[in-house]
Amino acid sequence: MPSTNRIRPSCAVIAAAMLAGCGDLERAVGVPTHYVSHQMCSAVFVGGLDPDMFYREAVESVIAPAGLLMDYRIDRTKKEVTADLAGLVTSRSVFLGAEGCRVTHEGAVAAPIDNDPSMAAKHAAKPLPVDPANPALETALDREFAEPESGPHRWTKSVVILHDGHIVAERYAPGYGPEMPQIGWSMTKSVTNGLIGILVRQKKLAVEAPAPIAAWRDPKDPRHAITIDNLLRMNSGIEFGQSLYADWRSAFDPSAQMQFDMADEAAFAETAELGAAPGTRWNYTNGNTMLLARMIRDQAGGNAASGLRFAHRELFDKLGMEHVTLEFDGAGTPIGSSHMWASARDWARFGQLYLDDGVVGGERILPEGWVGYSARLTPGSEAYGYGAGFWTNRGTNGGAAKRIGLGMPPDSFMARGTQGQYVVIVPSARLVVVRLGMAHDRYEDIDGVARLVADAIAAEAK
Repeated sequence: MPSTNRIRPSCAVIAAAMLAGCGDLERAVGVPTHYVSHQMCSAVFVGGLDPDMFYREAVESVIAPAGLLMDYRIDRTKKEVTADLAGLVTSRSVFLGAEGCRVTHEGAVAAPIDNDPSMAAKHAAKPLPVDPANPALETALDREFAEPESGPHRWTKSVVILHDGHIVAERYAPGYGPEMPQIGWSMTKSVTNGLIGILVRQKKLAVEAPAPIAAWRDPKDPRHAITIDNLLRMNSGIEFGQSLYADWRSAFDPSAQMQFDMADEAAFAETAELGAAPGTRWNYTNGNTMLLARMIRDQAGGNAASGLRFAHRELFDKLGMEHVTLEFDGAGTPIGSSHMWASARDWARFGQLYLDDGVVGGERILPEGWVGYSARLTPGSEAYGYGAGFWTNRGTNGGAAKRIGLGMPPDSFMARGTQGQYVVIVPSARLVVVRLGMAHDRYEDIDGVARLVADAIAAEAK
């Protein structure tokens, strides 16, 4: 039977949007409404999560509660979720099997569920070996899963620690387990880095060449100078909002509008004007990554099904990632900025690829030197410490100094997503540390994750 719940978005979004005018109103109210329908659809039909728990822990804080202004309806028979915001806008998201969930934007046609046998996983990697429990690491897990006595929740759901490819510690919160996919949010940007790297290895793309974007092909267009490297490093110079922080005002940010209110995300991103010369200003925005994601789609065959086959054939299956769903927008482009679901063990396998310099089972997946390139600090990002699709502790910068002070070694780098999603790679200690959950403190549990990394290093050194 269908189920109905009510959620509470911020009244400030609606009031501010009404003052801004009809066009802004439509987009602003569309952002939280599409966010709800899409995330609840993915949580239920991709992740198999309890909807009430997921809403309470992952959605409620994003949609600031200010009254019963939105309804959402879960139809398990049709495998869809419908959200309605105070009668202003309605959003419906449908589950499309291997392609996850997708918002059914007006005028966009949802692709049929693809049950092509070629989509079935053909894993070459062996099962991850599991070492005996280490009491010191068990104590470290106790600390990471403990809720603070006061202050925001951390809601740790999964931790997997690999040492030289062996699971040396692993734990899950009630209702979670080794096979349960979890949202990676911006850790998906690091997966996009991997897929771009594969295309570079295949000599289909070159990072220093002008980005192959049709709208920018005219050499007289100042955006023509933007390279793939600029897009990976978030220093393209395009004026397209920011994706570092989110609150009710994000409904007016073009990056958030692209992510949740546009059927063709890359087409919207390519309309951005140039605000600074490429390479001169760092600004973390999802628009950069969605342009990279469309390049992956185009090189793979031009649609969601071919893009999905490429991702599985060239990356997921070779790593043995068994519970992964990469979601797509209405134009068949992978939402490479933010929407991949995978189990904690799958995320650990992805991290192990980078720990092993892009090689798995003796086969080079990423170009030689790609891992070092990805972890190299981008000038201008020193306050945060960003590489090329990964956050990094390499180089002298404020962001790295904080993390190093908390216990992450200077050579470490990481995939990182909102609400505390982490894959930390520590080459000097041969460690991969995965932490997934719904952290709501200001720095999204970076203190706890750094302590976990330090504990793992100490435990494995004994």
